[in-house]
Amino acid sequence: MAIITKIQVQKQSKERYNVYIDKSLGEEYGFSVDEYTLAKYGLRKGMEIDELELASILYDEEVRKAYLQAVSYLSYQMRTRQEVEDYLRKKEVGSAIIAEAVSKLLQEGNINDREYAFAYVRTQSNVGRKGPQVIRRELSAKGIAEDVIINSLHEYPFEKQIRNAVELCEKKGKTYKNISAVQMKKKLEEMLVRKGYTSSVIAITLQEVKIENESDEEWEAVLYQGQKYHEKYKKHDNWTYAMKMKQSLYRKGFSMELIERVINELREEE
Repeated sequence: MAIITKIQVQKQSKERYNVYIDKSLGEEYGFSVDEYTLAKYGLRKGMEIDELELASILYDEEVRKAYLQAVSYLSYQMRTRQEVEDYLRKKEVGSAIIAEAVSKLLQEGNINDREYAFAYVRTQSNVGRKGPQVIRRELSAKGIAEDVIINSLHEYPFEKQIRNAVELCEKKGKTYKNISAVQMKKKLEEMLVRKGYTSSVIAITLQEVKIENESDEEWEAVLYQGQKYHEKYKKHDNWTYAMKMKQSLYRKGFSMELIERVINELREEE
């Protein structure tokens, strides 16, 4: 049995208190608590506490510390239950204490995986223009249950997916210069796959997107590529030159008609 001899506010934190107890050798520091724990147990000078009560106080104090750490972590942005648990685990908080702290946060609504998932889908579809498959993987990695993910993706209808995919292609297409229409289409398709769009959305999108490298633009592209390969192969004999030019430009996605035309034009310039 120990008797509390003094309770003193900490100098560095006005919300924490040092509790001193009477020992056989006189008064000495016992433990520290925050004002919540102080009030919960009614700690005061002259109060007697046994070992069981002390263990309970110290355990609750650890839960309180973990809870406040999590509240601070949540103050920056919404987090999932798994993210909070992982954060506390990195802080070397014990599993039992994490469970207690997280349970309190769930009861208070500070952690809500369903609200998180719906908000995440809205943000990633509106701002990041990510496809549903990438969003699904990211939510799953954050510990969101599959049924919650499925429901949250209802916030991202098919029409909006196509709209986002078209906008992405139109923006990205402007950066693709001096490549064939076939190559451009392939690159746009690869980009949409990486972004997480389904094959059905991609197919519709590529039908709607206007590929800029057509007619005059296509000719400018094959001429640009042709000039590079011409410099590389012009020292070969005519037959070898023509074969290497055709192979190289065909791999770039240009039609044989354009390839023949550019080879003839480059030869005339020699």
